[in-house]
Amino acid sequence: MLKIPTVALPSGRVMPIFGVGTWRMGESARHRADEVKAVRAAIDRGITLIDTAEMYGDGEAENIVAEAMGTGQNSRRDNLFVVSKVLPGNASRRGTIAACERSLKRLNTDRIDLYLLHWRGGPALGETIAAFAELKAAGKILDWGVSNFDIDDMRELASLDTANECATNQVLYNLTRRGIEFDLMPYCAKRGIPIMAYSPLEQARMLGDAVLKAVGQRHGATPAQVALAWLLRQKGIVSIPKATRLDHLHDNIAALDLKLSAEDLKTLDARFPSPKRATPLDML
Repeated sequence: MLKIPTVALPSGRVMPIFGVGTWRMGESARHRADEVKAVRAAIDRGITLIDTAEMYGDGEAENIVAEAMGTGQNSRRDNLFVVSKVLPGNASRRGTIAACERSLKRLNTDRIDLYLLHWRGGPALGETIAAFAELKAAGKILDWGVSNFDIDDMRELASLDTANECATNQVLYNLTRRGIEFDLMPYCAKRGIPIMAYSPLEQARMLGDAVLKAVGQRHGATPAQVALAWLLRQKGIVSIPKATRLDHLHDNIAALDLKLSAEDLKTLDARFPSPKRATPLDML
């Protein structure tokens, strides 16, 4: 069974630094069985962090996660760390609570380990935080956080989150999207807020890069493993690659054992340089 390291959340709870994402799952009935199989296979291999959202497949991704977790005596829910998200259009105080109830029903669970605001929207941020506090007090969510928040958003959040309970900021981050390293990552690190990196493989677009291939060849590893290992070596970073094929899942898991050398990191920095100035937050 996998031994996946964890990162501490402000609440004192811990979250695995590696999991599986479900973005774009649930969009096609033709692929549903394979998607359930992929999430179940990840759980079978010992992955416990599963990231989903009410937006994904209009809620169908949450249904897929529920089916993969199992029910009754076969349920493995208690061993899992489930993340979901509320859409900004639903993020008023009453709307957030109602959205969470719907997600709980689709996920067939009584609690969500980490519940995020998917991105900034119309409702006041204070309303969403108040709803999160109410849901947490009721035990329906165990921690809350945000997604796609740039540094100004995080500063506004800090002025409202007087208990300093924000558990994470989930953002687009990979070798080709390093803009957050200039100011957002240091800001979050100073406050003990882990970064969840979504699309860590840039939806596979980076995997044909010659430099990634060359670094991989030094270790007998694939470009995907190199890209994931580059993220996983960093303190306070959580990676949630999606895998709908078993070979991709096994490839991703192998990245946990890949140790990049100082020479590797220098090579990657030359090919994918760190930012020299502040840039707007990237989103997909």
